[in-house]
Amino acid sequence: MASYDDKAAAIERLEEADESSRQSDTNVEDPRVPTIRRRVDKRLCLVLGLLYIVNQIDRINLPVAVVAGLTKDVKLVGNQYSIIVLAFFPTYVIVQPFATPVCRLLGPRPFLSTIIFLWGIAILALGFSKNFALLTLFRACLGALEGGFFPGALFLLSMWYVRSEVAKRNAALYLMGNGASGFGGILAYGLMQTGNTGVGGLEKWQWIFIWEGVITCIAAMVAYIFIVDFPEDASKSWKFLSPDEAQVMIDRVDKDRGDAHLPPFSLKSYLKTALDWKVWSFAANFGLSAVVTYSVAYFLPIVLKNELGFSQVAALCLPAPCYAFGAILGLTESWLSDKYSVRGPLLIINATIEIIGISVLGYAANPSVRFFGAFLVVGGSNANVPASLTYQAVNIVGQWKRAFCSATIVGMGGIGGIIGSLAFRSKDAPAYRPGLYCCLTAAALTVVNVLCTTLYMIRKNRLQAMNRAVLEGVEGFRYTI
Repeated sequence: MASYDDKAAAIERLEEADESSRQSDTNVEDPRVPTIRRRVDKRLCLVLGLLYIVNQIDRINLPVAVVAGLTKDVKLVGNQYSIIVLAFFPTYVIVQPFATPVCRLLGPRPFLSTIIFLWGIAILALGFSKNFALLTLFRACLGALEGGFFPGALFLLSMWYVRSEVAKRNAALYLMGNGASGFGGILAYGLMQTGNTGVGGLEKWQWIFIWEGVITCIAAMVAYIFIVDFPEDASKSWKFLSPDEAQVMIDRVDKDRGDAHLPPFSLKSYLKTALDWKVWSFAANFGLSAVVTYSVAYFLPIVLKNELGFSQVAALCLPAPCYAFGAILGLTESWLSDKYSVRGPLLIINATIEIIGISVLGYAANPSVRFFGAFLVVGGSNANVPASLTYQAVNIVGQWKRAFCSATIVGMGGIGGIIGSLAFRSKDAPAYRPGLYCCLTAAALTVVNVLCTTLYMIRKNRLQAMNRAVLEGVEGFRYTI
């Protein structure tokens, strides 16, 4: 007859086997995940990407309007164009801390579709503005309305995917919009032809704003139907996921980083996130990249026409291949980023590409070679935007912290836009040396910032591996370098 000790040992072995079996079960992903994830990709990423195309084209249509005659017709003088560009960003930055909590509380469908419709009205108003004061006023209104879209979209996107999947989705969202916005000059050239007949006595540049405003308002109404909600409310979205399918995605996120469920909102806890220095480091990467992307977006067509001697049509159309290159580079890097869990080094590589491109664009003698430099500047800076978003997204935990970080990172992008809009001043034409120096400095600071943050995270990961630290308050969490 077995002794008491033998029975106890047998029971212990059975319990260990049962626990091992349970752990094994939890490591097996639900077989429905690939199918459900594809459905989420097609609906969520595609809809947000299309809306971001509208967002980007509406935001950077000023330089094409200038090439189409705005400066002459409105009689802008001195730095008035730069001031109109600048007017967008203060309101854009101010709304950021409030936009993501409101989006989370109201839901993305009513929130995003409403602000898109309202900024479409602001674009229409720009089309009927024929003086400096009104153009500045409606640009400020546009900034306040657009300020809620990108952080809200990023926050929504992050709540549907695990950390190893976010780079490709961030890149798809940003580069789909930004790559297509590079073709905004071609679109604007087509739209402004409406003015050839003198319909309504409007100028060509006015028709650019009017038609883009109409398109945006229509897009907002369609978006109200197709934008999806956060995972716990996914069944409310039109012809999307069932509650059971949504729960599969919620469980994946919760297992990956433990923040799938929304805790009660606390203003104190929400603002306490600001005490984490890494939040500002991540935001700085985005802001420094934005300095270059906005500088290029607002001034490249003007530089191509006035400095490199291209025709009006060429100046409107030539940025398109540059943005296409940026999209290809960014999407390729995002695939590599998710596959090999590499984040920081890609930011450094892109910043180096920016530095080379700025040097070629600013200092080469041949116009064709300088245009090649524009490829590198646009490619490196635009690829760095989704890379910086991902570097942040995979290294934070908690829904309200994620909401705060989405606001700060996009808000810092707005500050980068302010710097970019002031860097290239009319009085510095045609060489624009101060603007080039500003972009070179931003790219160099990106390298320094990423190196410092990455070294810190490497050290913390080593402490976590030795059970001497718990990162982000979550057992087992490690930073992704």
